[in-house]
Amino acid sequence: MINLETDVLLVGGGIMGATLGMLLQQLAPDLHISMIEQLQDVALESSDALNNAGTGHAGYCELNYTPQAADGSIDIRRALEINAAFEVSLQFWSHLVETGALPAPDAFINKTPHLSLVWGDKNIAFLKQRVALLTQHHCFADMQYSEEFSQLNTWMPLLMANRNAQDKLAASYVAYGSDVDFGALTRHLVTHLKTRANFTLHTHTQVKKLAQMQDRSQDNRWHVKLLDLPTKHTKTIHAKFVFLGAGGGALPLLQKADIDESKGYGGFPVSGQWLICNNPKLIQQHQVKVYGKAAKGAPPMSVPHLDTRMINGKPALLFGPFAGLTTKFLKQGSKLDLAKSLTANNLKAMLGVGRSNMALTKYLLKEARQTHEQRMQHLREFLPLAEASDWQLANAGQRVQIIKQCEKNWGKLEFGTEIVAAQDGTLAALLGASPGASTSVQAMISVLERCFAAQMHTAEWASKLRVLVPSYGQSLIDDAALLKQVRQHTLKTLELS
Repeated sequence: MINLETDVLLVGGGIMGATLGMLLQQLAPDLHISMIEQLQDVALESSDALNNAGTGHAGYCELNYTPQAADGSIDIRRALEINAAFEVSLQFWSHLVETGALPAPDAFINKTPHLSLVWGDKNIAFLKQRVALLTQHHCFADMQYSEEFSQLNTWMPLLMANRNAQDKLAASYVAYGSDVDFGALTRHLVTHLKTRANFTLHTHTQVKKLAQMQDRSQDNRWHVKLLDLPTKHTKTIHAKFVFLGAGGGALPLLQKADIDESKGYGGFPVSGQWLICNNPKLIQQHQVKVYGKAAKGAPPMSVPHLDTRMINGKPALLFGPFAGLTTKFLKQGSKLDLAKSLTANNLKAMLGVGRSNMALTKYLLKEARQTHEQRMQHLREFLPLAEASDWQLANAGQRVQIIKQCEKNWGKLEFGTEIVAAQDGTLAALLGASPGASTSVQAMISVLERCFAAQMHTAEWASKLRVLVPSYGQSLIDDAALLKQVRQHTLKTLELS
């Protein structure tokens, strides 16, 4: 059996692992970093362009980030946090563009205005209140609002074509929103890492076992058994630090690691589908992202949106996503993934979530059974004259929502992301979904703070991080002048202004 050595082992060739690898390479160039991907190339699962929304999630258009309480009040804290986190990503990407580690911005990010569109008196009142609250804060000061037909027609002409000028609609608009091809971004990051002699990429390779050797002379390093899928040969790689960033596959890997902090975690898989336009004339007429309100009972990933995308350098127009019920944790996973994830320590939480979320299960079943015409009816709420022949169905990615233990209902379902880290800092995993990729830099800095705490407290790493992310250690939510400074720079560097 072959034995390999590495300082850092990144399991999963997606945006999270690539981001963490790039941060570590910039902070500590001497570290040996290895990446494991079970598919034939990186960025083919959750990070692939068709498998995610592609929106640079900044809270501009996603109405679910500003929930409305029963008393009518709107909480904007989540939107502020996501906006600040996305600004961190923009700063890091800007630095990499300026230093040549990433190519020209349009290879992975493009200016695409972000809009929220609603209709009906109740929804219009909600959006108007939302914008009024957000624009009081410097993060959202540039957001615009209108109910005027002529202005809405200027912002989104394809959606307004052949509508009655008396129709009651309202929209918010941010000009410097963005579309991000996270698949392309991931591949560019890994391409740069591969130029380094101390970076190794293992594709077609599956993790079969993780075990930590409790030996102080070995720094509590992890022994990870790998299977080369084409040859069926096995090898073991010894790693001082392991990051599990394999999208929906992170939970099973975390269970294999069997750290105390992983106890009680489970996962609820949700699949998605897009309607993709095949009419070039329509694609050319829509240059924005338009988000609506999610149906009652829908998971956050099912917020309907019609938006332009750049996928592998070509313009595309997508509507959806439509949620579906699945037992797979990965798009190219197994139908047994959910069953295999059940353990003695998470069974109670899983049963509790199943019992208390029957409405969600019924919603997903209903979504999965829709016909093409029924999906077209949802699209026609945005695009009244949409023709069924112009659109075709395609599968989006898989998401595994977090299930955690709680006393009230045994378990609770969460729709965010969470870092689970071993107490000794030798292993970390990222669980969950949205906003995911857009906040990858902030998430991976959090991994560094938890697992490389000693280094992060040194003057050397702190000064390097302030070069990579100028706002590091400061609050963009609290400091209006700092936000203005970094935003002006990133918008110019990434050609989004």
